[in-house]
Amino acid sequence: MTETPLLSVEGLTTVFDLPGGPAPAVDGISFGIRAGETLGLVGESGSGKSVTALSILRLVRPPGRITSGAIRFKGRDLARLSERDMQSVRGAEISLIFQEPMTALNPVFTIGDQIAETLIVHGRASRAEALGRAVELVRAVRIPDAESRVRDYPHQLSGGMRQRVLIAMAIACQPSLVIADEPTTALDVTIQAQVLDLLRDMKATFNLSLLLITHDLGVIAETADRVAVMYAGRIVETGPVREILRNPQHPYTRGLLASIPGGAQASGARRLAAIEGSVPLLGALPAGCAFHPRCPDRFDRCTSAPPPDYPVGAEHSARCYLYDSVVSRPSRVPSPQAPGPGRS
Repeated sequence: MTETPLLSVEGLTTVFDLPGGPAPAVDGISFGIRAGETLGLVGESGSGKSVTALSILRLVRPPGRITSGAIRFKGRDLARLSERDMQSVRGAEISLIFQEPMTALNPVFTIGDQIAETLIVHGRASRAEALGRAVELVRAVRIPDAESRVRDYPHQLSGGMRQRVLIAMAIACQPSLVIADEPTTALDVTIQAQVLDLLRDMKATFNLSLLLITHDLGVIAETADRVAVMYAGRIVETGPVREILRNPQHPYTRGLLASIPGGAQASGARRLAAIEGSVPLLGALPAGCAFHPRCPDRFDRCTSAPPPDYPVGAEHSARCYLYDSVVSRPSRVPSPQAPGPGRS
């Protein structure tokens, strides 16, 4: 990157203390987000995306804990701030939109009170001012009849409206960075599109940076500027979204793209492709590259040690030994979940 990023995560590792010892859910990841940029963090369930979001805000609860790395935001390392200082960052400078609004919202308070509370806690407004501001925010996120709706309780709203309330709470203090954790997962397709449009508009209106966490590459294609692909707690490919979607370099990224409608057909396949196997369990990562048991391109070196980042294009990197010019690649090693004859 040519400019200092708004957020720079360097070598972040978060582990969970299990009976068999500490198991990394996030394993030495590094990435940056520029001011005004949307970075998409994509991967299957269990790949460590949500733990990454919680780690940035230092909301990981025991038995989870951050063991190493730096989380630099506006020149400060959040990993080394006191809890009191972190409380002034959460919600005011970095906000989080949760994936399930019904559990994120308090059922016994009106949505107006909950939005107003965000402003009051951070000293942005008095109670009377905050309630008036809550009406403006509800209107800003396109909920009709805002003056009446602020008196509603969460159960009186549809799923799409509840998600809009979370967005209103996230932008209330005009933070520099919003982390959206699977913001469209529980919504139908039409409402998903509306929420994504709203996020784009809010980003432009308030000059936000956005970390968009999702398993849906379609959402990434429509919304993100750059994308980081995550697998088993590690980022395996990073680059501009168009470059990665058109020219994926890591076998896992290629598998993800081939498994969505349009991806397989584009490569000439008649049926959607599937990535054999599943994400390994926490604390049971295979040696070497964590993806190698499922990888159709694996060879001996893949089982030796996790690969480093290799540059594969302009601001485009992949953690795969296929791009190590000094590694000799013998014949592929069959995967334990190798596809049958006639499939690749």
